[in-house]
Amino acid sequence: MAFLDILAKERTIAGPGFNRWLVPPAALAIHLCIGMAYGFSVFWLPLSKAIGTPEAQACGKNLSFFAEVFSTTCDWKISTLSLMYTLFFVLLGIAAAVWGGWLEHAGPRKAGVVSAVCWCGGLVISAIGIKTHQIWLMWLGTGVIGGIGLGLGYISPVSTLIKWFPDRRGMATGMAIMGFGGGAMIGAPLATKLMAYYATPTSIGVAETFLALAAIYFVFMMGGALSYRVPPTGWKPAGWTPPAPNANAMITQRHVHVKRVWGIPQFWLIWVVLCMNVTAGIGIIGMASPLLQEVFAGKLIGIDVAFNELNTAQKMQIAAIAAGFTGLLSLFNIGGRFFWASISDYIGRKATYFVFLGLGLLLYAVVPTLGSTGQMALFVGAFCIILSMYGGAFATVPAYLGDLFGTQMVGAIHGRLLTAWSTAGVLGPVLITYIREYQLAQGVARADSYTITMYILCSFLVIALICNAMVRPLADKHFMTDAELAEERKLAHDRMVQADVGGAAAGASVEGGKSSPVLVGLAWLAVGLPLAWGIMTTIEKAAVLFR
Repeated sequence: MAFLDILAKERTIAGPGFNRWLVPPAALAIHLCIGMAYGFSVFWLPLSKAIGTPEAQACGKNLSFFAEVFSTTCDWKISTLSLMYTLFFVLLGIAAAVWGGWLEHAGPRKAGVVSAVCWCGGLVISAIGIKTHQIWLMWLGTGVIGGIGLGLGYISPVSTLIKWFPDRRGMATGMAIMGFGGGAMIGAPLATKLMAYYATPTSIGVAETFLALAAIYFVFMMGGALSYRVPPTGWKPAGWTPPAPNANAMITQRHVHVKRVWGIPQFWLIWVVLCMNVTAGIGIIGMASPLLQEVFAGKLIGIDVAFNELNTAQKMQIAAIAAGFTGLLSLFNIGGRFFWASISDYIGRKATYFVFLGLGLLLYAVVPTLGSTGQMALFVGAFCIILSMYGGAFATVPAYLGDLFGTQMVGAIHGRLLTAWSTAGVLGPVLITYIREYQLAQGVARADSYTITMYILCSFLVIALICNAMVRPLADKHFMTDAELAEERKLAHDRMVQADVGGAAAGASVEGGKSSPVLVGLAWLAVGLPLAWGIMTTIEKAAVLFR
């Protein structure tokens, strides 16, 4: 029970002298671990040969889907394994929406611990599934239970960071959500090294890798969760003066209860904006590598030959270049999360989304032309900017919600908004795959099969642009009354600052530097060194583009 007491939100309220810069590395510790969800494709090829090592043992042609799922004598298809992605992002959105309100009352520490148990426990269950060759255990473990951990871990720091950094909301959430984009940069190469270490002539080493990752991630995620602190109600940074009411109509000083957001038009407008933007972004991510290979084909290795005319060795060469291209996109994805979210603190969230959607619309539209005219440098540059804005949209939206709906329950509201991500996670891959396969079946050349897809993605951005333009400040009826706010703060175990609330003394009590600078430095090193290693590994991989 003593451990459960430590997890109680009232035990996490920061005392005098706590340095708010200890909170972002705590959030990063969790996000860098759960961000490995993006890197799970590193396991698909080895797992597709788990039974028939080193050559896959295919299932019989007449075997039904369910018989294939429970078979222990034939290997899984990559298409079957990749269903994990759908489970990840569907469960992420559902978990964030269902338990977002609980998180606001329970606090980020308890949510972070539950996230660690679910994510790492799911990896352990999946390891058992690999050993017994039961893919349903993988779906249950990492897909469902791990997906719940993803959802809780993803939103656990949002409300807390926005409250610690009211002066730089975008930057604060950008730092944390940057970690989710960068998790695969660390996890994927680490998993590759672990699989090579554990592999034997009769084993692919994936089950052992899952167990090793579960242990490593559990240590980091628990460290991050137990490091969370929440500011007392009314706290503000030293020397910062909140903007006067009505100084910016898009930033409210009041608060909306999460139970009301389903009936607020602005929530649904932002929901559509995020859904359309993510659907288009997922489409870009899914087609980037094959698009580069099939459009530029032999030109990537200095010969003017179409993709279908390349031999196996040449296709392997251009596949390596495409892998470097994917790595470069990952760098812009993670960098864009911090860059654009920070920019939004200066130009505003709505204006930042206009940049994402307007510039994105232009770039999506010109990509086919850049490909057909052989402008590879501009083609790569366009994709890099698009991916930076894809990541930036995720990092900016929590601050957008905080501006419009207030900060009291922004974590829970953000959780409900993430159902847009779940929808896009299903819609994007299905739509892109169907359109491409349909065109190929109609005899369209591979290099041209992406053109209409890009224009369809442009139409999604047009819809998002219109919805973003329609976002207005909320009507008074949507906000909590003073009595409702007081009751919610009581349920959330919020404690008022005992000093002059909103005065400089209140800021000095926390910002005054009593937290050891060494401790702050060590906290940032703990997350910074793995992230730097992941970035350097990705840069080495991307360098093939410039040789």
